[in-house]
Amino acid sequence: MLSIPNNLKMTKSNRFFLFMASMLGATGVALGAYANHGLSTWASLQQVDYFQLAVNYQLIHALLLLMVSTLNLLMPSRYLLLSQISLLLGVCFFSGSLYLYVLMGTKIVAMITPLGGLLLICAWLFAALSFITKSKKC
Repeated sequence: MLSIPNNLKMTKSNRFFLFMASMLGATGVALGAYANHGLSTWASLQQVDYFQLAVNYQLIHALLLLMVSTLNLLMPSRYLLLSQISLLLGVCFFSGSLYLYVLMGTKIVAMITPLGGLLLICAWLFAALSFITKSKKC
């Protein structure tokens, strides 16, 4: 188990977001492998491109969630917490809707994709705000 210095407080929230970042990374690698080896046997090139886009965004934002979660452990901030929440929801909505669109063929879920993109943009902006403002601790 990870050893945390005595002056840092590992909350349930910290553990949750660090765990979710790790899970997003692991599933992103697995889904990327599926896109290259399984999906390409039955899906169109455009569907594979959509799926790969979802994988790329998931992996990039899994790393960002890991970084923001670590920062929030070191210097707790409301903006970092908002960034964590936005990252997790954004990946679920953006990448998740693209996965469902490709795998199930239902175009209605593709309407959620822009909301996921907006949440990911907000996550980056909340992270930026945490560096230029003095927000109260969580």
